[in-house]
Order: sequence, then structure tokens, then C-alpha cells
Amino acid sequence: MTTPHQQYQQADGPLPEQNWTWNMYGAGVESIGRENAPEAFGVPEPGDEQILVRVDAVGLCFSDVKLITQGGAHPKLYNRDLKIEPTRLGHEATLTVIKVGEKLKAQFKPGERYAMQPDIYQNGKSTAYGYTVPGGLIQYHLIGPEVLETDTGSCLLKVSERMGFAEAALLEPWGCVWAAYTQRRRLQPKQGGSMWIVGQPGDKRSYSYSSGLDAPALIVVSDISAQLRSLLAQSGARIVERNALEVDDYAALAAEFTDGKGFDDIVVLAPRSAKKLSAIARQVARRGTMNMVGNEPLDGLVDADVGRLHYDYVAFIGNRGEDIAASYGEARNRCDLRPGGTAVFVGAGGPMGQMHAQRAIELPDGPKLVIVSDINERRLQEMESRFTPLAEANGCKVLIFNPLSADVSFHDFVLQANGGKGADDVVVCVPNAGLMEESATFMNADGMLVLFAGVPNGTLAPLEFSSVYLHNAQYTGTSGLTIEDQSQVMESALKGAIAPALSVAAIGGMRVAQEGIKAMMESRYPGKVLIFPQLLDLPLLALDELDRTMPEVAAKLGPGNSWSHEAEAALFDRCLAQAK
Repeated sequence: MTTPHQQYQQADGPLPEQNWTWNMYGAGVESIGRENAPEAFGVPEPGDEQILVRVDAVGLCFSDVKLITQGGAHPKLYNRDLKIEPTRLGHEATLTVIKVGEKLKAQFKPGERYAMQPDIYQNGKSTAYGYTVPGGLIQYHLIGPEVLETDTGSCLLKVSERMGFAEAALLEPWGCVWAAYTQRRRLQPKQGGSMWIVGQPGDKRSYSYSSGLDAPALIVVSDISAQLRSLLAQSGARIVERNALEVDDYAALAAEFTDGKGFDDIVVLAPRSAKKLSAIARQVARRGTMNMVGNEPLDGLVDADVGRLHYDYVAFIGNRGEDIAASYGEARNRCDLRPGGTAVFVGAGGPMGQMHAQRAIELPDGPKLVIVSDINERRLQEMESRFTPLAEANGCKVLIFNPLSADVSFHDFVLQANGGKGADDVVVCVPNAGLMEESATFMNADGMLVLFAGVPNGTLAPLEFSSVYLHNAQYTGTSGLTIEDQSQVMESALKGAIAPALSVAAIGGMRVAQEGIKAMMESRYPGKVLIFPQLLDLPLLALDELDRTMPEVAAKLGPGNSWSHEAEAALFDRCLAQAK
């Protein structure tokens, strides 16, 4: 006999007359819906270049708080009047195709399942599903060229039937976590770009440039030796000389030669002054590189723009030899966690931080010691109970740190736990420049600092840049994801290498979506809140409440009350049967 869940998966039943949705009409949670309730509309018919999709699951994401706070003033809404043209939250969505327009029938078939890749660019303009394009807090909606015809093609990832709805919805946040450890920086001089080489008067070293010197179209030089000038003359680039510049001259130089966008590549030879290097770093273009070549430390810390590290993918690289080109390339500039090392996750109690820690624990040949910190004791206890057995199964050790209750500093805790050494990798999961600065202090000289959370561009934090060229330290950041990142997560999940559903902490149906948003904003649950739009009357429930309210669903949960395919099937069976 076919169960209600199996019938639902077939996606061939009659469509409902009512299509419940949570439109967003302005700033504030109270502007989501009408009088704090969802609205009912009709189910639309697709045009020739559209598909009608059913929304099966939506993850609620803390990144939506900025949109909720700003409303139409959010950068991705371009000052849209939401009272006239509302949007919808819900960019972590999984969908099933229900109907297909005439011109898309060769591309899509009813019953196919997809995950949304919400980071959309069209003609270079940044849009996003759940922002510019209304998102998944609706039962049925149309998808057309705004999602299917972007600068990188379709933003729908076909999902394996072996994945549950919650797992598929969570491919988006997990894809963002995966993207943090894929190389997002440009690590070679830009073809046809602009380069500024800053020398040091009196520097006697003889430099070479073994590869990449043919890339820039323009090279501006300041205070370099005759030997290097002779070498650069062979590059074929236009060479311009500007000597004896002071710190206050740097911005004007960038304005003169780059229209204020910054140099694509900067090379700093024999750096000495942290103040000068701080000012030079501000003249790097988006996705640009600053290559430091020297063998003596700076006289202090560099005021680094940690906002640009996250959002602009600026690459700070270097080496201590005489070949300028030796700094470039992925072989020297790692972006993933060090095998067998120590990884620290700062502010890791939130859903995304927990995903980072879980990935580290489950990563093949990953770190042997994982340290997680947060100020929320309940979240830390949840992580300890959930991740300790997972770590043991993967030959890893997990330690928990709460700075509010600890009798030692975080710095000292890391060193004590790691035999007097710092961490190989430090990942900052909260948007706080002070924490970013502190986190860098317990990183090894050859370690990696990953700024997963973003602070506004222009936010400065003092960092030890001497370690970049003397010891090959890495400072990286990441924002957003690609469909390839989601695909990699799906492949890993299907192989059993990662379990995305471990992130689920609470579930609810369509009527409680607004309450779920409030719970997410208040950090009420120690993990992800999942909304199942088709389960209209499902209350908002923590997974550990299911044994009292839905024992047949609770019986199907995985170890530690974790979400599972079997629990999802039991949930749909119960709720769909009750709805008839």
C-alpha cells in the first residue's frame, strides 16, 4: 500500500485551491504576512518559459535578519517599495517540479526535485532568491528566466531522490560552509591588469620574477633598483615610475592609474613599516593580490580591512626568497583545514558554526583536535553531546570553551590544549572585528585565519602580516556560494561522508513560519529551524519535543535525536493523513 509520504513524492495529485504564502511588505517581522498570518492566493499557471514548483522544505537563515531589519533599503532590493512589490524570505529551499511551460519541456519534467542556488547574477547585477526574487515561504510558485537564465546558467541543482527534503534544503547553507574552504582568491597576476611594485630605498637584494610578469598591461614602480627596472623592461607592459611617495600619496596614485578601483596586483619588496603596509593594502582592487617579499619582520601589526577579506576576496600572499613569483599559486596558498592539525571555531554555537565544526570532524584526513567556542551554554552542551561521539567515530577530539564561564583566556586555553602551540586553523563565525583580532593571536605563525562572518568593508583589525611572507600564514574570507559548492555537498552526503540533517534542531509547518523566524532571530534552538510549507498546521517543535507530541516520528529519529529520512517520512505520513 502506498503511504501518504510516497504519494506526496510522486507529485501527481490534484493541486489545492489555496496557495498559502508569507509575503514581506516592509521592514520588521510584523511586516511578514498580513496581521501575523499567512495569506492564501491561487496556484498560478506557468507561462511558456516558466515552471510551476512545489516548495517542500525551507531552512530559516540568520542572514535574513538584515533584510528583515532594512526592508526595501536592503542592497539586494535596490530601494524597492515592498508595499507595492513585496518579496518573500526563504532562500534555503528545495522544490519539486509540478508543471512545465511549453519551451522548457525538454529541460524539466514533472516530479523532478531541485535545490535552489540563491546567489544570482544577471548581466553582472547581483540579485538573489529570497531577496530580489521572492523566495520559498510559499507552497507553490513560478520560476522563469530570473532563475533559469543567469550569468552562470540555471540556478537549480537537480537533487537525488535519495535525499530527504530537509537535507536538500540544507544544501544551501552547507554549500556556503563548503565554499569557505575552496579557493576563492585570485592567486596569479591578472592578465591585462594593473600592477604596482613598491621597493625599499637601499634594498640590495637581486630579485627575479620567474613567471607571471607578462600578465600586467601596466606596471607602476616606486623606489626599485636598477636591476629590477631592467628585468621589468622585458615584460612588455607599460612602465611608469613614481618615487619617494609618502603614505598620503598612495590613494592619489591609485586614483590616477586605476580610477580609484585599486591596483589588481601589488608587490611590496622588503617591507618594514606596518603603517606604510596598512596604507598600501587599501589600494588593492577587489579580488586583487598584495604580494610581500622580504626576510625581516615588520615593526608592528598591519591594520587590515577584515571586511574586504570577507567580501572582496583580497589575497595577501608572500615569501621570504628573491623570486617574486614564488608567492603565487594554490600550492603555496592553502584554503582548507590542515590534516592532523588543530582547528578552532570561534562563535560556533549557531547553525552555521556547528556546520563548520561538523565538517571538520567528518572531514577525511581532517584535524585531530577541534575546539569550539560560544557564549551560549545551552548550545555548547548540545554541541558536546552531539559531536563528541561523532568525533570519537572519526578519530578526532572535541573541546568546548565558553569565555563567560572559563577561568582562563581563550588564547591560553588553546595553547594549553595544544601542547603550548597555537592553532593551525582559526575560523571566525561571528561578525565581530574584536573577535577577529583576538582570534588571530592564537593562530600559529604558519596558520590560517578564515573570516566566515562578514563585517562592513572599511572595518580594520590589527593582524600580523609578517607571518604571511616569513611563515606562509593565510588570511582568507568567503561570502556566498556556487552551485558547484552545493553539488559537492550533495555528493559527500550521498557517499555518507557528511550528514547535513544533523543541523536540524526544530521543525514547523506553514502557519508557524513567522514564529520560526522569531525563534531563529532569538537563537531559541541550538540549530536550524526547518519549515515544511505543505504541512500547513504542523506546530513549531524542537526535535527533543517530538517524543511527547509525535512519538511515532520521534521513534524514527537518529542518534542523539537527530533528524533522519525515516523521521521525515513518518512526519509526512502523519500530517498528510490528518489533513485529509
